[in-house]
Amino acid sequence: MELFLQTALSFPTAIYSFLLCVAVIYWLVVAAGLLEVDLLDVEADSVMEGSGQTEGLAGLLYKLKLDGVPVTLVLTLLFFFAWFACYFIELWLLRHLPLGILRYPLGLVVIAGAFVLAAPLCAVICRPLRPLFHKVEAISSKSVLGQVAVVRSGRVTISHGEAVLEDGGAGLILRVRADEALGFKRGDRVVLLEYLAAEHAYRIITEEEFRGV
Repeated sequence: MELFLQTALSFPTAIYSFLLCVAVIYWLVVAAGLLEVDLLDVEADSVMEGSGQTEGLAGLLYKLKLDGVPVTLVLTLLFFFAWFACYFIELWLLRHLPLGILRYPLGLVVIAGAFVLAAPLCAVICRPLRPLFHKVEAISSKSVLGQVAVVRSGRVTISHGEAVLEDGGAGLILRVRADEALGFKRGDRVVLLEYLAAEHAYRIITEEEFRGV
């Protein structure tokens, strides 16, 4: 255990150890419903729909064939595989060399190299997942208006919110939007009133309001 911690917290592995910890914390927060799975996908959506240039993070993922799945999932996989590569390079090679101050420039090379190694591995995993996410998107954009869903995020605002729509299986997690003043919170039953194509989300209202009560 001591050797594991020493290796994981040594440069350059420590960089990816930190990023991987951030990713784990993020997924825990997502599981609690405080953030959306596709938090970083707004930029990617504009690129995939042809409304933006292939620049920045989304452009890089597109060029590496890592598009088509949530950006947060892609980054988590990249961090994991890059961390794995860095860890064993440090364990089997770097820690045995008298590098001195050269450890830092060489470490930067290892960090970049680990990312390059991680990208194709991540692409292999993402490739079979694309149809699953496309299917969910296709289903969510169909006529589910008027159906009842249950809020799963801590709150719902005009820019954030998720709800679960029961479909006879595990349920569909959909983006939902509403005025924060309405006070929607986790567990509330809501009705999908309008599909907001630009955001791939649904405007929601209460069951009472939908029924005119």
